[in-house]
Amino acid sequence: MYYGFDVGGTKIEFGAFNAQLERVATERVPTPTEDYEKLVTTLSELVKKYDQQFATKGTVGLGLPGMEDADTGKVLTVNVPAAKGKPLKSDLEALIDRPVKIENDANCFALSEAWDESLQSSPSVLGLILGTGFGGGLVIGGEVFSGRNNVAGELGHQRLPIDAWFLLGDSGQAPLFSCGCDKQGCLDNYLSGRGFEQLYQHYYQTPRKAIDIIADYQQGENNAIEFVDKFMELLATCLGSMLTAIDPHVVVLGGGLSNFDLIYEELPKRLPKYLLSVAKAPKFVKAKHGDSGGVRGAAFLNIHQG
Repeated sequence: MYYGFDVGGTKIEFGAFNAQLERVATERVPTPTEDYEKLVTTLSELVKKYDQQFATKGTVGLGLPGMEDADTGKVLTVNVPAAKGKPLKSDLEALIDRPVKIENDANCFALSEAWDESLQSSPSVLGLILGTGFGGGLVIGGEVFSGRNNVAGELGHQRLPIDAWFLLGDSGQAPLFSCGCDKQGCLDNYLSGRGFEQLYQHYYQTPRKAIDIIADYQQGENNAIEFVDKFMELLATCLGSMLTAIDPHVVVLGGGLSNFDLIYEELPKRLPKYLLSVAKAPKFVKAKHGDSGGVRGAAFLNIHQG
């Protein structure tokens, strides 16, 4: 039995999956955001509860908005302050007497999609989230590739490529947005839903929600048509740099903006000029598992391809 936890800023979602990767149990509880001891106890009690229910000792994976320090094992997170700077993995392992795997929630999203039946034969899958923020995860051979420092896939903190800067206006017209990582020009602030809205406001001096901009586009409004065209080119420019470096077989898109179907029409047409001449654009698909992706991916951290 595979157990997964999606630990968020307000709730913890638990899921148990059988050998066929079917979800056989679900439970949600509030996240003890300020009490570390209670957080660890809450997780351990859920594990023990479902061990007893299924008469087994399930494997355990956790997804959370953050990552472990590769050298100390301490958790780096903002949304779950109780866990910040704490050795969550080792403390939980001591209580439940088994190994625990912890990954960034974007990596769990990518892993969940990579283990969908339609993608299990793909050697590499890049998951990208175009939501409140922009980030991703890379799955190779059915397993998350985290890198030396557990930051592989943190694509939101790549900087704008030079072609994107020229596209946005250069010479004083291009917006230079600041990022929570203390740098400027990170892709998180341009390719996310938030970035979509910030860019529109920059060019048209009018605040608009992404959903309204897209609705305007679909109704033929001139500013929206002009802006969407620029954004699609920006997306292609930025992804071109990523795909040249990573060269995945499939890219899965999640998050609110991934529901804008025009993306799947435009990227294959716009990408080639930003790739090497020998390269072909990968297949782009829409995420299938939505909000359940985090807990699925966390559970699947303990699966290995045979």
